[in-house]
Amino acid sequence: PIVRRKLSDEVFLRLKRLITSGELMPGDDMPSERELMERFEVGRPAIREAMQALSNMGLVAISHGERAKVLQLTAKSIIKQVDGAAKIILSSSKDTLEHLKTARIFFERGMVREAAEKATAEDVQRLRATVAEQRGFRGDSEAFISADMKFHTQIAAISGNPIYVAVSEAMLGWLKEYHTEMLIWTGKEKFTLTEHE
Repeated sequence: PIVRRKLSDEVFLRLKRLITSGELMPGDDMPSERELMERFEVGRPAIREAMQALSNMGLVAISHGERAKVLQLTAKSIIKQVDGAAKIILSSSKDTLEHLKTARIFFERGMVREAAEKATAEDVQRLRATVAEQRGFRGDSEAFISADMKFHTQIAAISGNPIYVAVSEAMLGWLKEYHTEMLIWTGKEKFTLTEHE
């Protein structure tokens, strides 16, 4: 059977096509609701639902009282789309947390190997400075964890691959928010610093 699409779904597809075709570029304002209603011959609810769907995909930013803006899709913005769901899953399932811990270790091993091959003298200096900064934060778990995350993000950045950076930041953020003890255990700061050195 032929399934009829909701009006908002059709509007969503047409608006998405305007963005993905390059007719609307990152930074451009979307047409006003009124313009879109006239162009597609639909009511305000269909336009609003379509715009919300675009926003949920990270294609546009909606600000109250202003026109929606087309966003630049990046690895970071794409991964951010799963952020809320990831946090819910992590907070409700110990198995998922264990899977994330294992995935992070696997991911970081490859990332560290690549960083070791590509690191410049300046990269190594930056990493050493971050470890020294982290050493100064022993006893202040919040600052220590922030420096730890900075260290891991710097390693990811050395690769030159923005997907590594986005995935690394996301994983560390999820772990920090829900299970801080994984990143730093009382009395284990020394172990973390030794591992980084």
